[in-house]
Amino acid sequence: MNTPHPALALRLKPWRAHVILGLFGLAVVGLVARAAWLASVQNDFLQAQADRRVQTALAIPAHRGRIVDRRGGPLAISMPTVSVTANPRHVKLKPGQLERLANALDVPAPRLQAQLDDTRQGFVYLRQRLGEAEADRVRALGIAGLGFETDFRRHYPAGQETGHLVGFTGREGNRSDVGRAGIERAFDRELGGIDGQRVGLRNSRGQIVDDARSVLPPQHGRDLALAIDRDLQYIAFRELREAVVRNKARGGGVVMLDARTGEVLAMANYPAYDPNSDERADPERTRNRTVVDLYEPGSTMKPFTAAMALEEGVVEPDSKIDTGDGTFRIGKHTIKDTHHTTRFMTVTDIIRQSSNVGSLKMALQVQPARHWEYLHRFGFGVAPGSGFPGEVAGMVRPWKAWKPVDQVVMSYGNGVAVSLLQMARAYLVFARDGDLIPVRLTRDAGEPQGERVISSETARQVRAMLESVTQKGGTATAAAVAGYRTAGKTGTARKIREGGGYGRNYIASFVGFAPASAPRYVLAVMVDDPQAGAIFGGQVAAPVFSRVMGEALRLHGVPRDDTAPVWVENQPWPVPEPAAPPKTVVRMAAQDPPR
Repeated sequence: MNTPHPALALRLKPWRAHVILGLFGLAVVGLVARAAWLASVQNDFLQAQADRRVQTALAIPAHRGRIVDRRGGPLAISMPTVSVTANPRHVKLKPGQLERLANALDVPAPRLQAQLDDTRQGFVYLRQRLGEAEADRVRALGIAGLGFETDFRRHYPAGQETGHLVGFTGREGNRSDVGRAGIERAFDRELGGIDGQRVGLRNSRGQIVDDARSVLPPQHGRDLALAIDRDLQYIAFRELREAVVRNKARGGGVVMLDARTGEVLAMANYPAYDPNSDERADPERTRNRTVVDLYEPGSTMKPFTAAMALEEGVVEPDSKIDTGDGTFRIGKHTIKDTHHTTRFMTVTDIIRQSSNVGSLKMALQVQPARHWEYLHRFGFGVAPGSGFPGEVAGMVRPWKAWKPVDQVVMSYGNGVAVSLLQMARAYLVFARDGDLIPVRLTRDAGEPQGERVISSETARQVRAMLESVTQKGGTATAAAVAGYRTAGKTGTARKIREGGGYGRNYIASFVGFAPASAPRYVLAVMVDDPQAGAIFGGQVAAPVFSRVMGEALRLHGVPRDDTAPVWVENQPWPVPEPAAPPKTVVRMAAQDPPR
């Protein structure tokens, strides 16, 4: 017979059993109370913590709006792309898969291996912006731990032609299509839209197992119609490029405006860059010089001096001004005329032959304060208001800071700084009978609100002077367009050297409009530092004006206004001599027939 274990023979005191049972009961009550507290008071907090561990917010990218020209032709569009991602902690590659993945992604295998070996990272991009066909090759490998994000890549069909105007996009934070330059940047909010979100569920390995819970649909960007006419843009870019290359120049720019609306129909720069390539990484190439760069306008400023003098009543178009021998000395400075031919010149002659001395003598008859006021009326020292990023206001110093020589040199375009867009806008005053309107980069059906700058009579008088510049005896006969009356002014200005003073480099320019009888387009051309021999605006810039303006007028069927007949010298019609009697030809039987 087995004897019981001695421990079984022990008998506990009753109070000890009660204590153990009591402690057990208290533990049960505590657990129930804790559960009740968590389920009521801490429910929201615990639910949020659970969601953080199993849910993730996935972006639904908004489709960026298109940029089109005035007729709907595409200038910037978004194309769908796929980015391949990975969580290095969960990617397990089988033998041979690394090489196949590297080939599918078109990246070096060692770089890919380094990314996947860095398990400190929970998320990496293996390759961004793949096409759908390339992404399908990666999916076909069946590698666990890879992710695929749908995104969009911006494409610019016009390439170099519109690069400086349209600009480009780039990555910023978690957004891959943010406007970085040009129109893309100026209208980024409207074009970009607002990304949506969807909620995805993750398993214990961090993989997305359910992403069908859309909580916020994306708000896609709006399409933007520019005022640019792509046909005119192409013509302007082509002719500018040819002029820069032919004259071995540093660069150049062209701006064309619709004289009726102020819309920018063409805006070209050269050298150019392709926004679809890596060239856009160079800020020196991507800067839109027609809007953000300043230059001294030279003689293209003289029509404004003449308009000021006419408005102030100090001269008439046929007033004679004594230009002496074509030189004028003020202090230690001597101003000279380049095309001096006669001593007494009318205001029209001064503009046609581009006399510095005649221009400064008109300006000196106007008080500096009034001179400064007129410059501001014409828009100098004031931003054109296009809305383009980095748009400059130019430079016109306060009149109280002027020295006597300052007013003199400003009369013919030195001592002030303008942008090419600013200069084109100022010439709208002469093309529109005296009022100035804002320039517009986008299509707008509304009527532009102009501001009266000079009287209609003065504007027409200056317009007639500008027309004489392109005629025989003027400095810009190369700006003429067959069948149309053209008007404009040449400019040849020395460039300021680094450290101050003027060097031996020049800016050649021409600003004008056509048809002169009823202006339709204003066109400004600037060529920076021509080095092939010719330096004057009439030689370098005026031919560009002629070709671009001529094609624009003919392309859009603008009626001709130059209907003057072509006359030739009267020559007596020659009296015909009497015809000689025909000779009789006798053929011999042995002869061959004549050939």
